[in-house]
Amino acid sequence: MKLSEFNFSFPKELIAEYPSTTRDEARLMVVHRKSGKIEHKVFKDILSYYGPHDVIILNDTKVFPARLFGKKEKTGAKIEVFLLRELNRESFLWDVLVDPARKIRIGNKLYFGDNEELVAEVIDNTTSRGRTLRFLFDGTYEEFKNIVYTLGETPLPKYIKREVKDTDKERYQTVYAANEGAVAAPTAGLHFSKELMKRMELKGVEFANVTLHVGLGTFRPIEVEDLSKHKMDSEQMVITQKAADIVNKGKRDKRKICAVGTTSMRSIETSVSTDGFLKPFDGWTNKFIFPPYDFRIANSMITNFHIPGSSLLIMVCAFGGYDLIMKAYKEAIKAKYKFFSYGDAMLIID
Repeated sequence: MKLSEFNFSFPKELIAEYPSTTRDEARLMVVHRKSGKIEHKVFKDILSYYGPHDVIILNDTKVFPARLFGKKEKTGAKIEVFLLRELNRESFLWDVLVDPARKIRIGNKLYFGDNEELVAEVIDNTTSRGRTLRFLFDGTYEEFKNIVYTLGETPLPKYIKREVKDTDKERYQTVYAANEGAVAAPTAGLHFSKELMKRMELKGVEFANVTLHVGLGTFRPIEVEDLSKHKMDSEQMVITQKAADIVNKGKRDKRKICAVGTTSMRSIETSVSTDGFLKPFDGWTNKFIFPPYDFRIANSMITNFHIPGSSLLIMVCAFGGYDLIMKAYKEAIKAKYKFFSYGDAMLIID
Protein backbone atom coordinates (compact mmCIF):
# COMPACT_ATOMS: atom_id res chain seq x y z
CA MET A 1 0.00 0.00 0.00
CA LYS A 2 1.01 3.61 -0.55
CA LEU A 3 1.33 6.46 1.96
CA SER A 4 -1.23 8.58 0.08
CA GLU A 5 -3.94 5.99 0.84
CA PHE A 6 -3.73 6.89 4.54
CA ASN A 7 -4.36 10.62 4.20
CA PHE A 8 -7.68 12.18 5.14
CA SER A 9 -8.91 15.63 6.09
CA PHE A 10 -10.68 16.51 9.32
CA PRO A 11 -11.69 19.68 11.19
CA LYS A 12 -8.82 20.93 13.35
CA GLU A 13 -11.24 21.60 16.21
CA LEU A 14 -11.38 17.82 16.72
CA ILE A 15 -7.78 17.88 18.02
CA ALA A 16 -8.11 17.40 21.78
CA GLU A 17 -6.40 20.24 23.64
CA TYR A 18 -7.31 18.74 27.03
CA PRO A 19 -8.01 15.21 28.30
CA SER A 20 -11.52 14.09 29.25
CA THR A 21 -12.62 15.25 32.71
CA THR A 22 -12.35 11.69 34.03
CA ARG A 23 -9.90 9.21 32.48
CA ASP A 24 -12.34 6.37 31.91
CA GLU A 25 -15.17 8.58 30.63
CA ALA A 26 -13.60 9.44 27.30
CA ARG A 27 -15.67 8.25 24.36
CA LEU A 28 -15.01 4.77 22.99
CA MET A 29 -15.72 3.58 19.47
CA VAL A 30 -15.94 -0.21 19.29
CA VAL A 31 -15.09 -1.66 15.87
CA HIS A 32 -15.91 -5.34 15.23
CA ARG A 33 -13.54 -6.80 12.65
CA LYS A 34 -15.68 -9.79 11.65
CA SER A 35 -19.10 -8.15 11.32
CA GLY A 36 -17.99 -4.60 10.53
CA LYS A 37 -20.35 -3.31 13.22
CA ILE A 38 -19.43 -0.01 14.91
CA GLU A 39 -20.66 0.86 18.42
CA HIS A 40 -20.44 4.12 20.36
CA LYS A 41 -19.64 3.70 24.05
CA VAL A 42 -17.79 5.27 26.99
CA PHE A 43 -14.31 3.94 27.80
CA LYS A 44 -15.28 2.31 31.10
CA ASP A 45 -17.72 0.14 29.09
CA ILE A 46 -14.62 -1.80 28.04
CA LEU A 47 -15.27 -3.87 31.15
CA SER A 48 -18.11 -5.64 29.34
CA TYR A 49 -15.86 -6.86 26.51
CA TYR A 50 -13.34 -8.78 28.64
CA GLY A 51 -13.79 -11.61 31.13
CA PRO A 52 -11.88 -14.07 33.34
CA HIS A 53 -8.36 -14.91 32.14
CA ASP A 54 -8.49 -12.54 29.17
CA VAL A 55 -5.19 -10.66 28.94
CA ILE A 56 -4.60 -6.90 28.65
CA ILE A 57 -1.05 -5.92 27.59
CA LEU A 58 0.07 -2.51 28.90
CA ASN A 59 3.15 -0.42 28.12
CA ASP A 60 4.36 0.71 31.55
CA THR A 61 6.91 3.25 30.33
CA LYS A 62 7.00 6.53 32.28
CA VAL A 63 7.26 9.97 30.68
CA PHE A 64 9.85 12.36 32.09
CA PRO A 65 9.76 16.19 31.72
CA ALA A 66 11.90 16.19 28.60
CA ARG A 67 11.38 19.80 27.44
CA LEU A 68 13.82 22.35 28.89
CA PHE A 69 14.01 26.08 28.22
CA GLY A 70 17.38 27.78 28.44
CA LYS A 71 19.49 30.56 27.04
CA LYS A 72 22.64 30.70 24.99
CA GLU A 73 25.83 32.07 26.51
CA LYS A 74 26.77 35.68 25.68
CA THR A 75 23.73 36.46 23.51
CA GLY A 76 21.12 35.21 26.00
CA ALA A 77 19.02 33.94 23.08
CA LYS A 78 16.15 31.71 24.24
CA ILE A 79 16.64 28.05 23.34
CA GLU A 80 14.29 25.07 23.67
CA VAL A 81 16.04 21.75 24.32
CA PHE A 82 14.16 18.46 24.04
CA LEU A 83 15.94 15.60 25.82
CA LEU A 84 15.70 12.56 23.57
CA ARG A 85 18.05 9.88 24.85
CA GLU A 86 20.57 9.47 27.61
CA LEU A 87 23.89 8.36 26.10
CA ASN A 88 26.10 8.13 29.17
CA ARG A 89 24.84 8.48 32.73
CA GLU A 90 28.24 9.06 34.32
CA SER A 91 29.21 11.94 32.04
CA PHE A 92 25.65 13.36 31.72
CA LEU A 93 25.71 12.95 27.94
CA TRP A 94 22.41 13.32 26.04
CA ASP A 95 21.05 13.32 22.51
CA VAL A 96 18.69 16.29 22.19
CA LEU A 97 16.74 18.40 19.72
CA VAL A 98 17.27 22.15 19.83
CA ASP A 99 15.12 25.01 18.57
CA PRO A 100 16.08 27.30 16.91
CA ALA A 101 18.83 24.98 15.69
CA ARG A 102 20.64 27.47 13.43
CA LYS A 103 21.88 29.34 16.51
CA ILE A 104 23.38 26.32 18.26
CA ARG A 105 26.89 25.23 17.27
CA ILE A 106 29.53 22.89 18.68
CA GLY A 107 31.26 24.54 21.63
CA ASN A 108 28.29 26.71 22.63
CA LYS A 109 27.23 26.65 26.27
CA LEU A 110 23.57 26.66 27.28
CA TYR A 111 22.22 27.74 30.68
CA PHE A 112 19.00 26.49 32.28
CA GLY A 113 17.06 27.87 35.26
CA ASP A 114 16.80 31.36 36.71
CA ASN A 115 19.93 30.71 38.75
CA GLU A 116 21.64 28.74 36.00
CA GLU A 117 21.24 25.48 37.94
CA LEU A 118 22.22 23.50 34.85
CA VAL A 119 24.87 24.24 32.25
CA ALA A 120 25.43 22.18 29.09
CA GLU A 121 28.03 22.26 26.35
CA VAL A 122 27.24 21.31 22.74
CA ILE A 123 29.76 18.66 21.70
CA ASP A 124 28.32 17.31 18.42
CA ASN A 125 25.79 17.82 15.63
CA THR A 126 23.67 14.72 14.92
CA THR A 127 20.97 15.98 12.52
CA SER A 128 19.75 19.40 11.33
CA ARG A 129 18.05 19.91 14.72
CA GLY A 130 19.85 17.23 16.68
CA ARG A 131 22.78 17.88 19.02
CA THR A 132 24.74 15.97 21.63
CA LEU A 133 25.02 17.84 24.95
CA ARG A 134 27.27 17.24 27.92
CA PHE A 135 25.78 18.66 31.10
CA LEU A 136 28.55 20.18 33.21
CA PHE A 137 27.34 18.86 36.53
CA ASP A 138 29.31 17.91 39.64
CA GLY A 139 26.62 16.16 41.67
CA THR A 140 25.13 12.68 41.62
CA TYR A 141 22.81 11.36 38.94
CA GLU A 142 19.87 11.57 41.36
CA GLU A 143 20.64 15.26 42.01
CA PHE A 144 20.85 15.87 38.26
CA LYS A 145 17.52 14.14 37.70
CA ASN A 146 15.87 16.18 40.46
CA ILE A 147 16.96 19.41 38.78
CA VAL A 148 15.66 18.19 35.40
CA TYR A 149 12.32 17.38 37.04
CA THR A 150 12.23 20.85 38.61
CA LEU A 151 13.16 22.75 35.45
CA GLY A 152 11.66 20.46 32.80
CA GLU A 153 8.20 20.70 31.30
CA THR A 154 5.76 17.90 30.45
CA PRO A 155 6.49 17.16 26.77
CA LEU A 156 3.03 17.65 25.29
CA PRO A 157 3.00 17.24 21.49
CA LYS A 158 3.41 20.43 19.45
CA TYR A 159 -0.09 20.16 17.96
CA ILE A 160 -1.46 20.99 21.44
CA LYS A 161 -1.14 24.75 21.16
CA ARG A 162 -1.96 25.80 24.71
CA GLU A 163 0.49 26.28 27.57
CA VAL A 164 1.35 23.25 29.68
CA LYS A 165 -0.64 23.08 32.94
CA ASP A 166 0.29 21.53 36.28
CA THR A 167 -2.44 18.94 35.72
CA ASP A 168 -0.60 17.66 32.62
CA LYS A 169 2.07 16.11 34.87
CA GLU A 170 -0.55 13.64 36.03
CA ARG A 171 -2.80 13.35 32.98
CA TYR A 172 -0.04 12.91 30.36
CA GLN A 173 1.02 9.79 32.24
CA THR A 174 -0.69 6.42 32.62
CA VAL A 175 -1.78 5.43 36.12
CA TYR A 176 0.43 2.32 35.84
CA ALA A 177 3.60 4.07 34.57
CA ALA A 178 6.63 2.49 36.26
CA ASN A 179 9.79 2.57 34.14
CA GLU A 180 11.09 6.02 33.27
CA GLY A 181 12.39 6.71 29.78
CA ALA A 182 9.65 7.94 27.41
CA VAL A 183 9.49 11.40 25.84
CA ALA A 184 5.87 10.83 24.80
CA ALA A 185 3.04 9.01 26.54
CA PRO A 186 1.62 5.69 25.30
CA THR A 187 -1.67 7.50 24.89
CA ALA A 188 -4.14 4.61 24.53
CA GLY A 189 -3.34 3.77 28.15
CA LEU A 190 -4.27 7.24 29.42
CA HIS A 191 -7.93 6.16 29.54
CA PHE A 192 -7.42 3.55 32.24
CA SER A 193 -8.28 4.70 35.77
CA LYS A 194 -7.19 2.83 38.89
CA GLU A 195 -10.85 2.13 39.63
CA LEU A 196 -11.46 0.61 36.20
CA MET A 197 -8.34 -1.56 36.45
CA LYS A 198 -9.44 -2.81 39.88
CA ARG A 199 -12.89 -3.69 38.51
CA MET A 200 -11.25 -5.58 35.65
CA GLU A 201 -9.00 -7.46 38.08
CA LEU A 202 -12.02 -8.41 40.22
CA LYS A 203 -13.64 -9.77 37.05
CA GLY A 204 -10.59 -11.97 36.51
CA VAL A 205 -8.91 -10.04 33.69
CA GLU A 206 -5.12 -10.39 33.76
CA PHE A 207 -2.61 -7.63 33.02
CA ALA A 208 0.81 -8.14 31.43
CA ASN A 209 3.26 -5.22 31.45
CA VAL A 210 5.81 -4.62 28.72
CA THR A 211 8.07 -1.57 28.46
CA LEU A 212 8.73 0.41 25.30
CA HIS A 213 10.24 3.86 25.83
CA VAL A 214 8.38 5.99 23.33
CA GLY A 215 10.65 8.32 21.35
CA LEU A 216 9.81 11.14 18.98
CA GLY A 217 10.54 8.79 16.07
CA THR A 218 7.10 7.27 16.65
CA PHE A 219 5.65 10.57 15.39
CA ARG A 220 8.21 11.31 12.68
CA PRO A 221 6.44 12.02 9.37
CA ILE A 222 6.71 9.30 6.75
CA GLU A 223 8.32 10.87 3.70
CA VAL A 224 8.25 7.98 1.21
CA GLU A 225 5.23 6.89 -0.82
CA ASP A 226 6.40 3.27 -0.80
CA LEU A 227 5.85 2.15 2.82
CA SER A 228 8.40 -0.65 2.53
CA LYS A 229 11.10 2.04 2.27
CA HIS A 230 10.24 3.77 5.57
CA LYS A 231 12.65 3.26 8.47
CA MET A 232 11.50 3.73 12.07
CA ASP A 233 13.80 5.14 14.76
CA SER A 234 14.92 2.55 17.31
CA GLU A 235 13.26 2.55 20.72
CA GLN A 236 14.32 0.66 23.83
CA MET A 237 12.01 -2.14 24.99
CA VAL A 238 11.82 -4.89 27.61
CA ILE A 239 9.53 -7.93 27.86
CA THR A 240 10.00 -9.95 31.04
CA GLN A 241 9.55 -13.70 31.41
CA LYS A 242 6.58 -12.99 33.71
CA ALA A 243 4.80 -10.94 31.02
CA ALA A 244 5.54 -13.56 28.37
CA ASP A 245 4.14 -16.32 30.61
CA ILE A 246 0.86 -14.42 31.21
CA VAL A 247 0.38 -13.70 27.51
CA ASN A 248 1.31 -17.20 26.36
CA LYS A 249 -1.05 -18.87 28.85
CA GLY A 250 -3.86 -16.63 27.54
CA LYS A 251 -3.00 -17.58 23.99
CA ARG A 252 -2.88 -21.32 24.74
CA ASP A 253 -6.26 -21.05 26.47
CA LYS A 254 -7.68 -19.16 23.44
CA ARG A 255 -8.55 -16.07 25.49
CA LYS A 256 -8.93 -12.52 24.27
CA ILE A 257 -5.53 -10.83 24.20
CA CYS A 258 -5.62 -7.05 23.93
CA ALA A 259 -2.67 -4.82 23.09
CA VAL A 260 -3.20 -1.38 24.62
CA GLY A 261 -1.78 1.03 22.06
CA THR A 262 0.51 0.79 19.06
CA THR A 263 3.61 0.65 21.30
CA SER A 264 2.39 -2.48 23.10
CA MET A 265 1.54 -4.03 19.74
CA ARG A 266 4.97 -3.20 18.30
CA SER A 267 6.61 -4.65 21.40
CA ILE A 268 4.91 -8.03 21.24
CA GLU A 269 5.29 -8.30 17.46
CA THR A 270 9.02 -7.60 17.82
CA SER A 271 9.56 -10.71 19.95
CA VAL A 272 7.49 -13.59 18.61
CA SER A 273 8.74 -17.18 18.42
CA THR A 274 8.39 -19.22 15.23
CA ASP A 275 5.39 -21.00 16.75
CA GLY A 276 3.63 -17.70 17.50
CA PHE A 277 4.33 -17.22 21.22
CA LEU A 278 5.83 -14.26 23.07
CA LYS A 279 9.51 -14.38 24.06
CA PRO A 280 11.32 -12.32 26.72
CA PHE A 281 13.29 -9.44 25.21
CA ASP A 282 15.71 -6.74 26.34
CA GLY A 283 16.99 -4.49 23.58
CA TRP A 284 15.82 -2.12 20.83
CA THR A 285 13.12 -2.26 18.20
CA ASN A 286 12.57 -0.32 14.98
CA LYS A 287 9.68 -2.48 13.78
CA PHE A 288 7.29 -0.78 11.34
CA ILE A 289 3.99 -2.58 10.80
CA PHE A 290 2.01 -1.84 7.63
CA PRO A 291 -0.60 -3.75 5.58
CA PRO A 292 -0.66 -6.58 4.80
CA TYR A 293 0.63 -7.98 8.09
CA ASP A 294 -0.03 -11.23 9.97
CA PHE A 295 -0.46 -10.37 13.67
CA ARG A 296 0.67 -13.33 15.76
CA ILE A 297 -0.40 -12.63 19.35
CA ALA A 298 -3.09 -9.98 20.05
CA ASN A 299 -6.64 -10.49 18.78
CA SER A 300 -7.92 -7.12 19.98
CA MET A 301 -6.47 -3.65 20.36
CA ILE A 302 -7.17 -0.33 22.10
CA THR A 303 -5.90 2.78 20.35
CA ASN A 304 -6.58 6.50 19.92
CA PHE A 305 -7.50 8.38 16.73
CA HIS A 306 -4.26 9.16 14.93
CA ILE A 307 -2.66 11.70 12.62
CA PRO A 308 -3.31 11.20 8.87
CA GLY A 309 -0.47 9.37 7.15
CA SER A 310 1.21 8.41 10.46
CA SER A 311 2.88 5.08 11.23
CA LEU A 312 0.31 4.74 14.03
CA LEU A 313 -2.71 4.96 11.72
CA ILE A 314 -1.02 2.62 9.23
CA MET A 315 -0.52 -0.04 11.92
CA VAL A 316 -4.13 0.29 13.08
CA CYS A 317 -5.30 -0.23 9.50
CA ALA A 318 -3.09 -3.33 9.26
CA PHE A 319 -4.80 -4.73 12.36
CA GLY A 320 -8.41 -3.67 11.79
CA GLY A 321 -8.49 -3.81 8.01
CA TYR A 322 -7.95 -0.76 5.81
CA ASP A 323 -11.53 -0.32 4.56
CA LEU A 324 -13.13 -0.82 7.98
CA ILE A 325 -10.76 1.52 9.84
CA MET A 326 -11.06 4.29 7.24
CA LYS A 327 -14.85 3.91 7.44
CA ALA A 328 -14.59 4.14 11.25
CA TYR A 329 -12.52 7.33 10.97
CA LYS A 330 -15.16 8.92 8.72
CA GLU A 331 -17.78 8.03 11.31
CA ALA A 332 -15.58 9.42 14.10
CA ILE A 333 -15.29 12.75 12.28
CA LYS A 334 -19.04 12.85 11.68
CA ALA A 335 -19.73 12.04 15.36
CA LYS A 336 -17.12 14.58 16.51
CA TYR A 337 -14.80 12.20 18.38
CA LYS A 338 -11.68 13.91 19.70
CA PHE A 339 -8.38 13.07 18.02
CA PHE A 340 -4.74 12.49 18.98
CA SER A 341 -2.95 12.17 22.34
CA TYR A 342 -5.66 13.55 24.64
CA GLY A 343 -8.46 12.33 22.39
CA ASP A 344 -11.00 9.52 22.51
CA ALA A 345 -10.38 5.80 22.13
CA MET A 346 -11.12 2.97 19.73
CA LEU A 347 -11.44 -0.73 20.60
CA ILE A 348 -10.88 -3.11 17.69
CA ILE A 349 -12.21 -6.57 18.47
CA ASP A 350 -13.44 -9.63 16.55
